[in-house]
Amino acid sequence: MAGRQRPAAEEAPQPSAALTIDALGRKCPIPIIMLAEQINNVPLNATVSVLADDPAAFTDIPAWCRLKSHHHVASYELPQGGWAIHVRRNY
Repeated sequence: MAGRQRPAAEEAPQPSAALTIDALGRKCPIPIIMLAEQINNVPLNATVSVLADDPAAFTDIPAWCRLKSHHHVASYELPQGGWAIHVRRNY
């Protein structure tokens, strides 16, 4: 990926999430599949936090949000590596 930079992740404290999906150590598309299977388990406008350390998840989950009309709130760097990718359920 020389010449391409990933968007920066937030470093501010993470807001709370209604559901946390631990996809650490799993390769894409598994984090997206886990999110798709569980997003309807939270109320409308609630936030799901997907913990992922596969670099593809960092860009693919926001892309999935655009495709599925959910809202990518932010991505937060985790101290142990990876990200907490927050998604708000829109429907």
